[in-house]
Amino acid sequence: MRIAMIGTGYVGLVSGVCFSDFGHEVVCIDKNADKIDRLNRGEVPIYEPGLDELMARNTAAGRLSFTTDLAEAMKGAEAVFIAVGTPARRGDGHADLTYVYSAAEELAPLIADYTVVVVKSTVPVGTNAEVGRRIRAVAPEADFDVASNPEFLREGAAIEDFMRPDRVVVGVTNGRAREVMSDVYRPLFLRETPMVWTSLESAEMIKYAANAFLATKITFINEIADLCEKAGADVQQVAKGIGLDGRIGGKFLHAGPGYGGSCFPKDTSALARIGVELASPMRIVETVITVNDARKRRMVEKIREALDDQLAGKRIAVLGVTFKPNTDDMRDAPALTIVPALIGAGAEVRVVDPQGRKEGEALLPGVSWMNDPYAAAEAADAVVIITEWNEFRALDLERLRGIMRGDRLVDLRNIYVPESAREAGFVYTSVGRV
Repeated sequence: MRIAMIGTGYVGLVSGVCFSDFGHEVVCIDKNADKIDRLNRGEVPIYEPGLDELMARNTAAGRLSFTTDLAEAMKGAEAVFIAVGTPARRGDGHADLTYVYSAAEELAPLIADYTVVVVKSTVPVGTNAEVGRRIRAVAPEADFDVASNPEFLREGAAIEDFMRPDRVVVGVTNGRAREVMSDVYRPLFLRETPMVWTSLESAEMIKYAANAFLATKITFINEIADLCEKAGADVQQVAKGIGLDGRIGGKFLHAGPGYGGSCFPKDTSALARIGVELASPMRIVETVITVNDARKRRMVEKIREALDDQLAGKRIAVLGVTFKPNTDDMRDAPALTIVPALIGAGAEVRVVDPQGRKEGEALLPGVSWMNDPYAAAEAADAVVIITEWNEFRALDLERLRGIMRGDRLVDLRNIYVPESAREAGFVYTSVGRV
């Protein structure tokens, strides 16, 4: 098949590259000429493990190309994917659909033969139907259908998620569109990947419901962690005990500094807004948002308490600032709340992150960037782990303690065993453990 992918952000680029690896001919389109030039030179603008190699292989095979010319890209395309951003709108938290509707209206007059316009972007219920209306308004005679195909990609594991998904959700309105979408995903049929065929509205809702539920699990275990600290329990043991229940599952039950990233914050806000507009309030989701925002601020207090309520004049080494490991994404990362608060309280902050510096330099003014955790910890009063990169999981704790001025290790991801940290000479603080 020939596929056009509008948007070369995280979702569009990963999806386009993976579709080309399925054997489809894929053309990725973006208005940013500089980004397209970089892609045509083989430069990947985002960090995602394995994406550079996959992109190079399929470009060399002639199945993958990049352009700013939408009209050229759409020639012969049986499916046109809209994979543009839907950031949270300022003021009300709703998804900003400007880019989605703009893409729909621009592609409308370019539809020649039957085409399925697939909305890959995360959009509120009713958006796909509105996309269809807007295309029809611009091109009344166009032969097309709209399909909803939300993505479920985890940053840092996106290629595996795309190639071996738990399920593929596709919302369609008729058998003709379903047939085209079946061809798009036919390589997954051989692996017996579950295909969930729904209405447009149900597909839209599935995406929001999934992310809101996962955000709720994270927030729930974080509140349980606080209770464990008060009661003398161990949140990791509690999480294991409840996670082995098949009705609950162990994923996303890891206590920490709160969720961030490109999806959970904006999708929970958008779902809460949808509930308000449709007079069906999402009270649980609203509470999750409030608790998660407070969670990040609470981590600042945890660090302050570990340093005997004295941050001014302290040198603090921060390990990890991206919202999760194996990504360079800083959007709504807990570090964006924690680090500025430490600096504002008078601390000197040194930061180490394998991929976070590119975005972090602009977002975290006032920090010193280091390339090595031991260099960052030299003469430090405390080491704070915010993001659990593999590079930070097996540090030589005795060496680390030996080069520090102080003895405080604040582990906000619970990656170390308390006894081991204390044996190395640390006054150790973690989350939900005593």
